[in-house]
Formats: sequence, structure tokens, C-alpha cells
Amino acid sequence: MMKKIFLISLLALLLVAGTAGASHSWGKYHWDISTDDSIASPLELGDNLTSLAWDNSLAGGSSDWNLSVLRNQVVAGASNANCDPTSGRVEVCNGEYGNNGWLGVASIWVKRGRSGHIVQGVVMVNDTYFNTSPYDTQAWRNLVMCQEVGHTFGLGHQDEDFSNANLGTCMDYTNDPDGTLFGQLDNQHPNQHDLDMMTEIYAHLNSTDSGSGPGKGNGKGNGGGKGKPSLAGANIDLNDPSSWGQAIKQDAQGNNSLFQRDLENGQVLITHVIWAN
Repeated sequence: MMKKIFLISLLALLLVAGTAGASHSWGKYHWDISTDDSIASPLELGDNLTSLAWDNSLAGGSSDWNLSVLRNQVVAGASNANCDPTSGRVEVCNGEYGNNGWLGVASIWVKRGRSGHIVQGVVMVNDTYFNTSPYDTQAWRNLVMCQEVGHTFGLGHQDEDFSNANLGTCMDYTNDPDGTLFGQLDNQHPNQHDLDMMTEIYAHLNSTDSGSGPGKGNGKGNGGGKGKPSLAGANIDLNDPSSWGQAIKQDAQGNNSLFQRDLENGQVLITHVIWAN
């Protein structure tokens, strides 16, 4: 009996370790920016947020993700109520987007083809839920902001089950963001596995094996140039699920959580959605 219990416990530990150690890049999508490029000119996160609580979440998330190989900086936002994208950067917005079921949306515009280069990104967080219990806490805001910004850098989720034990990363679904409700790990920040994945995603940009040196290109064309409004997103309302395109993945709860839409300008719109649980 004791041997059976030991084997079951060992299997459980291996399953948890396997989940935490699995690859969770978001497909092949990444910015065409090397570490040296991002140190010299950090990827911009446009702050279109309207509350101090969200400003603090974005500032904290920016600082956390700056431990990775891709550096970023928070700058003044350049968007509108629809959170239209800006070429070469990520626009971050909040608003009362309605009782539509979603807490946060992260969308990236990617060049069609083999490169998987991200052209621009958008993060939207829905105050219709964050103004009410249980989501009206700083811990919930930190979790969702950190996760959605991580998506725009090219990361997927480590886990998509709200009810299992926290993995200690914002890239993990949870009902207990800071871990205090059930006495578990804090899910408000990236963990080392997230940072390792970022290193893996951007490794080829830091390699000199190709003879091109680090920072080959900057991936900020095909949209009007860095810091300019993008025509690619001008007629896309990300608050409207019909704009997301076709569902291509479901989360552990059976909700459609990943969407893809082919655009006429040679780009693909990819959208991650985290639903209220």
C-alpha cells in the first residue's frame, strides 16, 4: 500500500513538473527585435489607461517583463476608445466594454509567412468586470495585465485550468491570483520558466551564426512606420468577437480562447481571450 501511495505521489509530481516545464510560446510569433535593439530602443507599451490601479499594474508588468531578453518601456498612449493599434508598438487600454464574458484580450498583427514577425499589438482589459467582485482587486488586475502583455511578446499560457494549483506565474489561469485565498503560489508575475521561454523565442535574433549579427531588421515596417496609427486595425473593433476571426483553440473550461483572422494586407490577426470564470 505504501509503495502504491508513493508511486501515485511521484506521478503527480512528474505531471506538475511536466506542465511547468512545457513549451508555451505562442506559436512562432515574435517581434523582430534583438536584445541589443531593445536595450537601445525598448519596445513601447502605450499607456491609454484611465485609472491609477491599471497604471500601477502596467508599470509592474513592464518591470517584471524587463527581466527577460526583450526590453520594453511604458510611454504615452496613442490610441482611442476602440484601442486601435499603432505600428511597431503595443497599445494598452481599459474601459467598460460590456457584460460580454471576457476579462482581457490580447491581439497581435503578424506578417503572413514563415517569419512570424509581430507588427503591432493591443491589450484591452474590461472594467465591466474589474469594477465588481471578485475581480476588483489589485491582484486580479496584476495577473491579467501581466498575462496579456506577455501574450503580445509571443508567450502562450503555461496552464489554462482555473481550479488547479497555482504554478507561480501570470501565464497560468487561477481563481486565486496572489495565492492568499488557498495558501498557494503567487500568480501576479512571470516566473523563471517564462523568462527562459522568452530567451528561447528570441535566441535567433541574438545569434551571429547567420553572419547578420544581432538585430537583423526591426520588424516595424508594413504598417506605416513606428509610432504611426495602423491602417490594418482601423476597421477592427476588438470588443466585437466577430472581429477576432475563427476560433482555433479552447481553454480547459471549453471556451474558445484563441482566434485567427486573415487580413487583406498580408497580415494575420491573432487574438487570445481570457474569460471571466
